[in-house]
Amino acid sequence: MISFYPALRPLLFRLDAEMAHAITLQALRAVQHTPALLRMLTQIFAFEDTRLHTEVCGLHFRNPVGIAAGYDKNAVSVPGLAALGAGHVEVGTLTPLAQRGNARPRVFRLAQDAALINRLGFPNAGVAAVLPRLAALRARGLSAALGINIGKGRDTPLELALEDYSSLLQQVHPFADYIAINVSSPNTPGLRGLQSGAALAPLLGALQQLRQQHCPRLPLFVKIAPDLSPLQLDELLDAALANSIDGVIATNTTTARPNLRSPAAVAEGGLSGVPLQPASNAVIRDIRKHCGARLAIIGVGGIDCAASALEKLRAGANLLQVYTGLVYRGPGLLHAINSGLVQMLCQRGARSLAELAAG
Repeated sequence: MISFYPALRPLLFRLDAEMAHAITLQALRAVQHTPALLRMLTQIFAFEDTRLHTEVCGLHFRNPVGIAAGYDKNAVSVPGLAALGAGHVEVGTLTPLAQRGNARPRVFRLAQDAALINRLGFPNAGVAAVLPRLAALRARGLSAALGINIGKGRDTPLELALEDYSSLLQQVHPFADYIAINVSSPNTPGLRGLQSGAALAPLLGALQQLRQQHCPRLPLFVKIAPDLSPLQLDELLDAALANSIDGVIATNTTTARPNLRSPAAVAEGGLSGVPLQPASNAVIRDIRKHCGARLAIIGVGGIDCAASALEKLRAGANLLQVYTGLVYRGPGLLHAINSGLVQMLCQRGARSLAELAAG
């Protein structure tokens, strides 16, 4: 597929990273309100092949590659992102009340490393403002599955975090295909403390009871950090299994700085992109080794081509998500990954993604 993005990227990169991102979201938002333009976008970018169909936690995905949370925090451009060929779109992170997030600048490009550092801090319009959009999306119907990522408010003490997650779960569940419980952003003070087994088990237990009351078939995922020790990861996974959580999203951004070349590497925040890939893949392998098939895994971190997508699948991921790769590779990334996976299926004589990943 011929892409215009290499010519456009230098212009976008002259802008503040957060501003450039807002422009791309607004462009998609404008397109999705014109059916003819939305169809054209789909024809250009979406790649369809039945060999990419994936079943996870009782949900059907037209392909395994989705958009990670944080890209469309307020669910303003979901149909546009679906038209680019996403198999699922995860919106949020949503909090109970609107949040400005941390002070700007708070997103930094590390172009030499194909990476980003962000210290956004869950800026979003608040769940009440986003609910009408979620309802409209559900009524409209989507070609992509819809995940909703939820997190505690910045000013909510950790001991009251359950109240935030419970309130959010009850409000958003009618509109979600799955819900992601975010306990791993490095940009909300203290949030990662909820990943410890002692803190996470009662949180997940209460949310599991709430799910049984309101939405027993709705899959719940926990989004985790790549910076956990082996013991911490095992305790987290045991808490997830003990409380019948369906899956793990591995991983969020990292506070580590692995051999970076870009001047912006000194910025505070969470690192994403290509440098995150080895750590993310290692966590995925550890999850699969510890849990077998008992937990589904959505693999995130450093996917920017079909080869890196296949590495995630071979590490043990069932589904994939991209974010930073879109910044550097542009809107054709989803097409490139999905078409590349099908090409590898053909080259290696595999009949399914599972067979390709096993090879």
